[in-house]
Amino acid sequence: MPELPRRIEAEPDTVARDLGRLVLTIVELLRQLMERQALRRVEAGDLSDETVERLGLGLMRLEEAMAELREHFGLRPEDLNIDLGPLGKLL
Repeated sequence: MPELPRRIEAEPDTVARDLGRLVLTIVELLRQLMERQALRRVEAGDLSDETVERLGLGLMRLEEAMAELREHFGLRPEDLNIDLGPLGKLL
């Protein structure tokens, strides 16, 4: 197994973008999990029509905010799908 470097080489010009990418990846993962859970609850009939409307609106707004943040950091949606090595892609 190759030895890992003792220090992480971070370029000052890209640190903010890379950190933004990592944070947005985590937020996108959570957003997708929330969306799937909401769909399961809707399909199970656990929610009132009003709750379904509010939930849908909230998820749409979150998706719009994610798009704005990706644009701010110069990222595409596929940039958030990080490679986990042998486990495959995250999203």
